[in-house]
Amino acid sequence: MQIYRNTGLVLEGGGMRGVFTSGVLDAFMKHELYFHYVVAVSAGACNGMSYISRQPRRARLSNIDFLSQYNYLGLRYLFTQGSILDKKLLYDRFPNKLIPFDYDEFFKHAANFEMVTTNCLTGRPEYLSETSDHQRAINIVMASSSLPFVSKMVTVDGVPMLDGGITDSIPFQHARDMGHPFNVVVSTRNYGYRESGRDRKIPPFIYRHYPRLRVVLSHRIDAYNEQLQMMEDLERAGDIVVIRPQRPMEVGRIEKDTQKLERLYEEGFQLGEAFCDSLR
Repeated sequence: MQIYRNTGLVLEGGGMRGVFTSGVLDAFMKHELYFHYVVAVSAGACNGMSYISRQPRRARLSNIDFLSQYNYLGLRYLFTQGSILDKKLLYDRFPNKLIPFDYDEFFKHAANFEMVTTNCLTGRPEYLSETSDHQRAINIVMASSSLPFVSKMVTVDGVPMLDGGITDSIPFQHARDMGHPFNVVVSTRNYGYRESGRDRKIPPFIYRHYPRLRVVLSHRIDAYNEQLQMMEDLERAGDIVVIRPQRPMEVGRIEKDTQKLERLYEEGFQLGEAFCDSLR
């Protein structure tokens, strides 16, 4: 296959399963493979930031190397910061001090990098970019990865927002709508995976001021499974290429076992390298 200017790159989320994506993207950067258009959601948006800023292994440092050192996952942050993540560390100390983020390089390429959030007022996905404002860029990626129920809403442009995966977990259709008929999708689920739970109506006392958000939350599982089916259909038709884990998934959304994370990262890196080799 060949990568053309109108070939899009789509990055799924998945919490700590996103280390797979960081491995794939590090391989892309090693081979200087950069897509003209990228759309990413949740953990995919976090990894996509370092890809757009041309900083290999930065996401790996954050997701694996610094995890045990700073222990930034835990319920205690839910009580102190309104999130199961230490957001002060991840979105302030990491980009500004510990793993400096190259905003200048990021903004050179950010015009065609969209991050998906969920508008809590409309219950619809928003596809946002930022090319100059440091804080707005951070707010967007923070909103994109703010899980419902265990994270506070993040205000972007005066609008309360949450995780983009609520409304568009794998935004390949948006990429197609934006003029990219062929896309490479980095998924964090094995082929054939389907959510096995059942959707349930969200009671009115939860998000009581956001009725449209409650509606989409009540249909998340069905919507995600439909996307997975559509992705596999497009893959069989040759309209997309999906890079996904081949080994059985052993990493959970909130995973702290760095050995498991390391294995998943290495698998992503190897598959990313194989993809780059196929382009030759």
